[in-house]
Amino acid sequence: MPSIVKILRVVSDPNRLRILLLLQREELSVAELQEILGMGQSTISTHLSQLRQAELVEDRRTGKSNLYRLLPVEGVVAELLVQARNEIPEAAQDQAAMRRVLKKRQDKMRSFFDSVAGRLGRDYVPGRSWKGMAEALLRLMPPLVIADLGTGEGAFALLLAERAKKVIAVDTSAKMIEVGRENALRHGVENVEFRLGDMEEIPIADAEVDLVFFSQSLHHALHPERAVDEAARILAPGGRIVILDLAKHRFEEAREMYADEWLGFSEVEIEAMLEKAGFTQVQTSIVHKEPETPQFQTLLAVANKRNP
Repeated sequence: MPSIVKILRVVSDPNRLRILLLLQREELSVAELQEILGMGQSTISTHLSQLRQAELVEDRRTGKSNLYRLLPVEGVVAELLVQARNEIPEAAQDQAAMRRVLKKRQDKMRSFFDSVAGRLGRDYVPGRSWKGMAEALLRLMPPLVIADLGTGEGAFALLLAERAKKVIAVDTSAKMIEVGRENALRHGVENVEFRLGDMEEIPIADAEVDLVFFSQSLHHALHPERAVDEAARILAPGGRIVILDLAKHRFEEAREMYADEWLGFSEVEIEAMLEKAGFTQVQTSIVHKEPETPQFQTLLAVANKRNP
């Protein structure tokens, strides 16, 4: 850890403080910081380099760029950031600009799903495995009220509806929701309710459902841990969560081809998310491996919401 004198020298620049305040809330790329702060790339990169040397920020590779985030801070640095948020005139404006930038990220993903609505089931989707779904269905205890989060066109929701008391299918794409409703009507399924909404702000009341399903959708969340926290909120005590997703992989092209925000998850990462959200009896396993390159694997996780 660098000396406190070196750290204070680095954060004495108001623009570096603005960057720290942004990274305290969200991981951001150099290009996104440029858009928010209205500074040149070289200036942003220089500031980030100095902040890295002071061990205040770190970065991770994602696709063609790096995302930067603030490392945990405490003591005088934490107090300094609290004070800076109140005293730096541009701080509030920076936060508003950051929200617009993050919305562009979400809009890019939503645009992809809008563009494939109505034909998604006929196109290849990595990790969508009937074997994996069957493994999960074997663990269900009907009749239940089920939330299918990131439902897409609702194919899985309609499958669940055959045994469920009710299925609430949520997706961020209005066109996907429209296709899902049409499919339900065509097949005469009446116990599925499609709702437009985000996995991180689920339009379902507290403790309204018995089971939450993420079927190949969690890797599209900007903040997977927030989506898992929301799942805990809408679950009744003793309810269950089931996650079917891609195991961690290195197929970077998936970000552009399928609008993937995350390249899957490891069992350790999923377990940590679930336990942090208050789930117990966490079970994870790899339930399918595709033979074709890049040989995506399907990860299954099941856990229970703790009773009060």
